[in-house]
Amino acid sequence: MENEQCALPRLPVDGESIRFNDWNISYEKSHILKSICKQGSTKCCDKDDANRCELCHYQYSLDLPHLPDMVFHKNKLVLQHKDGALMEFKPMDALALVDNGKQPMEVACAQEWRLTRPEQTMEEKFKPFDWTFTSTYQGTMNEKIRSESSDMTLNKFKLMQRENIIFYTDLTLFEDELHDHGISVMSVRIRVMPSGFFILLRHFLRVDDVVMRMYDTRFHHEIENDYILKEYVHREAPCSKLQSSMAFWTNPDEMQNYLPVLSKQMHKLFFN
Repeated sequence: MENEQCALPRLPVDGESIRFNDWNISYEKSHILKSICKQGSTKCCDKDDANRCELCHYQYSLDLPHLPDMVFHKNKLVLQHKDGALMEFKPMDALALVDNGKQPMEVACAQEWRLTRPEQTMEEKFKPFDWTFTSTYQGTMNEKIRSESSDMTLNKFKLMQRENIIFYTDLTLFEDELHDHGISVMSVRIRVMPSGFFILLRHFLRVDDVVMRMYDTRFHHEIENDYILKEYVHREAPCSKLQSSMAFWTNPDEMQNYLPVLSKQMHKLFFN
């Protein structure tokens, strides 16, 4: 019986990959990051320890006062071109863009959110910090990908056409319920069709009765092209102006039709 804990089932890691034309496309999906260090609830791994636990690795790497409630630290989407171009979508890189130097909004629930984090010191609780975990992450590209501004638009007519889905996945990178005052979630999904592939990277934020914000990055590659068309859109509005759409407040796919566009950027990503 002394070894009973060793008999617990290993948490599953899910993954899949395909070869699509000149691209290798793969994903990994697993459980959320543990909230307690392997050293125990009152200790942390040494910063220079090469074998430090995954929680401490995130905390030291990001230097945030607190991580989101759910960090899917092993979830990632990877697209590798035969000529070396690499596109990745990873939670660590997404959280690295959370602003650790200022407080973007101060509402009643912000103070409540901080005070519910018992592991934080008093100094950390009042340190300027974007407690909404807003991230403008647009994916991670290596030096083999060259970006140019473009006046093209996504071919939405083609994207709406019925095609056989060769490959599909939907991954959450991180999520926090803002102490039951809303939600902040970063996700990425991809679908591969005979004509090409389409990726939607989205950060969706809803602070109840305050604001709704959405950063969408779309990537569309058609197999006849030597580039990927990228669209980055920022939508946002105060909740007071969204009363007619309350039925859809928990549905980002619907809310994108009600949130006004504040900014939009188009780029061509060349990979050859």
